[in-house]
Amino acid sequence: MIDWLSANYIEVTGVILSIIYLLLSIRQSIYLWPVGLLSAVMYIVVFYEAKFYADMGLNGYYFVISIYGWINWSGANRKKASELQVVRTGVRRAMILAGAAILLFFLLGFLLDQYTDSPIPYWDALTTSGSIVATWMLTKKMLEHWLIWIFIDLVSMTLYVYRGLYPTVILFAIYTAMAVVGYIKWKRSFAKAREEKHMVEE
Repeated sequence: MIDWLSANYIEVTGVILSIIYLLLSIRQSIYLWPVGLLSAVMYIVVFYEAKFYADMGLNGYYFVISIYGWINWSGANRKKASELQVVRTGVRRAMILAGAAILLFFLLGFLLDQYTDSPIPYWDALTTSGSIVATWMLTKKMLEHWLIWIFIDLVSMTLYVYRGLYPTVILFAIYTAMAVVGYIKWKRSFAKAREEKHMVEE
């Protein structure tokens, strides 16, 4: 056990940080962003060694978007409203985001298929494109980003079993369950904020 932990300490650390990140996300805590920065660094290394190049690049994106999310949530916290509120995505914005995800999927799939030795380029591209969109939605506190994560986590579990990344398989099983919890809690938060707004208006 000690030998295995010594050989896989980066992945295990990434798993622990990622679980903390998700817990903070469910609680809508701004501290999710610095934890996300550290987790991204761990997984850049893990996915490089596993030859999951899109996921490696995705974690580079996570690193950058965590900085953006941190700034965005901090800026909101300085306003009188005290914090950024959970919002619904809306049909128009959902269509734009879906279009962006589809374009990213085909672009990344082509690049991975033609220019890397990724064993499953289009599956890799599917989870990557969805994750990019979902994480951006998180920076805006859009409720429906949890639904995207549930889908991505289920697909990712299958891919990581295929590549033998078993600690990460466990992580994504936990992710799936927690994403369901996150959706329920954020939906309640949205309903509560909406109710309070109506009471103020009346």
